[in-house]
Amino acid sequence: MAKQFETIALIGIGLIGSSIAREIKDKGLAGSVVISTRSDATLKRAQELNLGDRYTTSAAEAVKDADLVIVSVPVGASGTVAAEIAANLKPGAIVTDVGSTKGSVIAQMAPHIPQGVHFIPGHPIAGTEYSGPDAGFIGLFKGRWCILTPLPDTDETAKAKLRAFWEALGSMVDDMDPEHHDKVLAIVSHLPHIIAYNIVGTADDLEAVTESEVIKYSASGFRDFTRLAASDPTMWRDVCLHNKDAILEMLARFSEDLAYLQRAIRWGDGDKLFDLFTRTRAIRRSIVQAGQDTDMADFGRHAMDQK
Repeated sequence: MAKQFETIALIGIGLIGSSIAREIKDKGLAGSVVISTRSDATLKRAQELNLGDRYTTSAAEAVKDADLVIVSVPVGASGTVAAEIAANLKPGAIVTDVGSTKGSVIAQMAPHIPQGVHFIPGHPIAGTEYSGPDAGFIGLFKGRWCILTPLPDTDETAKAKLRAFWEALGSMVDDMDPEHHDKVLAIVSHLPHIIAYNIVGTADDLEAVTESEVIKYSASGFRDFTRLAASDPTMWRDVCLHNKDAILEMLARFSEDLAYLQRAIRWGDGDKLFDLFTRTRAIRRSIVQAGQDTDMADFGRHAMDQK
């Protein structure tokens, strides 16, 4: 695959950043990759994994001469990073991010981006419950959406270059208004994680009563909630704080629907329960048909267990 950028700087080298680094090297998308993270230990591990060509704990140093800068830090740190790198961004460079809240990231970063630098916020909708440089892998973005939330005056040529980059990583790319993005992600990503954290927390509170039976007899439903609840706590703390309005709106709607379900169970209204479960089953089929998951039994676990 043809080289797209001479120098790419990756600020943050967790699951997303390290997966991007692996893809760039595998596909030859850059002449050189500069990796920056604040932690000496994490930077050392990234170097041991041979994820880049140059390594530094200084984000400002990393972006010198970079044609593409990808910020992969918890969304609460976006503004700090933007302020640190601003003076060293070269004219014509593209700056993007991978955060799952866009309104807050834009508010934090945009004031620091100098004239002549193209700031195009982004969000690859891909991930696992693991974090750190060892968690990345080639193929994370294949067949997954990457949402770009360009500002009104975004340069179309720069946006096309960034789109081509994500497509080279295997992503399907779409544009979206930042506010709309945050509402969509609040229901499809943020709320499910919050519910998972809450359910697993409730189960943890019950441990004293059940004497570890919650763990011992975990059915697949609870087990799958624990996968979401094992996600990076720093990242999800920041998501909750930086997409507060949209999340609170979706939580209110969820609470109303939960009350409706509670009444149906209390009054033995089987028709309402059957109707709800039928509608939600159809959503699952639609997700599989859209290629966003597999219809293998037990999410494919039996097949993996047999390997």
